[in-house]
Amino acid sequence: MNKQNQLVNKQQKEKIPELQLVRAMAIMGVLCVHSTSNAVSEMTGSGYFFIYNFFNIFMKLGTPTFIFLSSFVLFYNYYSRPLTKSLVTGFFKKRLLYIIIPYFLFSVLYFAILQYFYYPDRSFIETITSFGMKLITGKAYTHLYFVFISIQFYVLFPLVLWLFKSKPALSKWAIPIGLSIQWAFVLINKYVLTTPVPNKGSWSLSYASYFFLGAFIGIYYPKLKAWIMMNRENANPARIALWAALWLIWLVAGISHVYIWYQFRLNGVQYNSTLYELLWNVHTYTFALVSLQVAHIIYYKGSSLLVKPMERLGALSFGIYLIHPLFLLIYRKFPPVTGTAWIIHLWYLGGIVTALVGSWIVVSLTARFIPFSWMIFGNLPKPKSKPSINQSPGTTHVG
Repeated sequence: MNKQNQLVNKQQKEKIPELQLVRAMAIMGVLCVHSTSNAVSEMTGSGYFFIYNFFNIFMKLGTPTFIFLSSFVLFYNYYSRPLTKSLVTGFFKKRLLYIIIPYFLFSVLYFAILQYFYYPDRSFIETITSFGMKLITGKAYTHLYFVFISIQFYVLFPLVLWLFKSKPALSKWAIPIGLSIQWAFVLINKYVLTTPVPNKGSWSLSYASYFFLGAFIGIYYPKLKAWIMMNRENANPARIALWAALWLIWLVAGISHVYIWYQFRLNGVQYNSTLYELLWNVHTYTFALVSLQVAHIIYYKGSSLLVKPMERLGALSFGIYLIHPLFLLIYRKFPPVTGTAWIIHLWYLGGIVTALVGSWIVVSLTARFIPFSWMIFGNLPKPKSKPSINQSPGTTHVG
C-alpha cells in the first residue's frame, strides 16, 4: 500500500448517520411550504388562516438546510483528502451523473406539462428558446431553482476547497466570510444597483452564508461536535448557555418571521424588505445547527418507529424533491365541490399527504425496480442499505 492510500485510510471519517434525519426534516419543510402555498392566498378569510401562514413561513427551512448540509458533507469528506486532478474530475463526474442529468430530465418534464396546459399555440422556435432560457436559470418549474443554486455551489466548491486547504487560517473565518458575501449581495442589489438582479433568489450569492457555515462545520466537526450535540456527556455551563441562546434566537426569529408575513398577508402591513430578509436568514441559519441537535437526539434516543421512516425519507429526499410538485399539480386539479369549511381544510391537508406518500412510493419503486434509476432521481440508496454520510441522495451527498 502506497503512502497516499495509507494517508487516505488514516483519514477515514466517522460516519454521521443522523444526517439522514436532517434531510428528512428539510424535505418535510419543503412539502409544508409548497402544500400551503395556495392556502395562504385563498384562506385569508378563514379563522384558521394563522395556521396556514405559520406552516408556510416557519417551515421555509428546506432550501437553506439542504445547502448547508450539502456543503457540510462535501467539506467533511474532501477537506482532509489530497486535492488532485482525479479527485476534482471524479467530483464533477458524480455531479453530472446524479444531479445535472435528473435536473435536465425534470426540467423537460415540467416544461412540457406547462407547455401543454398554458402555451399550446406557441411556435417551435419560441418553445425551444423559452426552454433553453429556463433551463440555464433554473426556472423550468418553481422548485428547480434549488438544483440550479446547488449546481452553482458545486462549480465553486473545488475553488473554495483549494483556497481553504492552501490557507488553513482563512477557513476559520468561513462564517463571517459567508455572511459578508450574502449580505453584500443583498444590500448592493437593493441600494446600489440601478437595475436590481432579476430572480435574486435563484443565485448562489443569496445563500452564501449557509454554504460557508456548512464548510466551517464540515472542516472542524470533530472539534465542534461536543459544542453542537446536546447530551449529558457534553453538557457544561458554557455549552448549556450556548444551546439555550441558539434555540431562543431560532424561535424568536422564526415567530417574528411568521408574524410580519401574517400582518402583510392579512392586514396589508408592509415592512422594509431588509427586515424580511434578515428574519428569514436568522431563522433558517440557526435552524441549520438546531436540526443537527434534533437529529442527534432522535437518532440516539428516539424510537425505531420514528427513526427508520425518517432515515428512509432522508435517503429519498432528492427524488421526492424533484417529483412532489407533479403530485400537487394533479391533486389541485380536483378541488372539493362543496364549500364546507372542514372539507376544505381536509382537502388542503390531503395535499401534503398526497405529495409525500405519492412521491415516496414512486421514488422507492423506481430505486427498486427500474435500471439506471440514477438518471431520474439521482444517487438513490439500495433497498435496505444502511445510510451514512457517504451514502446519501442527490444534491446532499454524492461525495
